[in-house]
Amino acid sequence: MRAVIQRVLQAQVMVENEVVGQVGQGFLVLLGVGKADTQDDARYVAAKIAGMRIFSDADGKFNLSLADVNGGVLLVSQFTLYADTRKGRRPSFIDAALPAPAEALVETCARFLREAGVTVETGKFGAHMEVSLVNDGPVTILLDSES
Repeated sequence: MRAVIQRVLQAQVMVENEVVGQVGQGFLVLLGVGKADTQDDARYVAAKIAGMRIFSDADGKFNLSLADVNGGVLLVSQFTLYADTRKGRRPSFIDAALPAPAEALVETCARFLREAGVTVETGKFGAHMEVSLVNDGPVTILLDSES
């Protein structure tokens, strides 16, 4: 799994002019699922997101997690994170998971985050989504479950 984690003051996702998910302070997580990913990858990514300390403490150091700031996660499926752009001009998505297993693993990741005590909102899998955010910092972290 690949995740782009953006620290936000707020974020929302709209589908057909309707807000389907939104958070205040927390993370916007764009999550890509690879064809070899498993529940173990979802568990790893969820644990890393839930415990990631990228909020500043009183001294301005990254010491606080989502729980410390009462933050939430807006989790948005993003198969294009598995784009292969090494050849030609049009990306290949051959390493991305097929829709059914990808959707199941995105939902699994959301469940693991909730089990860790994180408030989670999501986009709508497979839909054309309009994502907006107010990036805080900006702070953007790349996370990959593959070693």
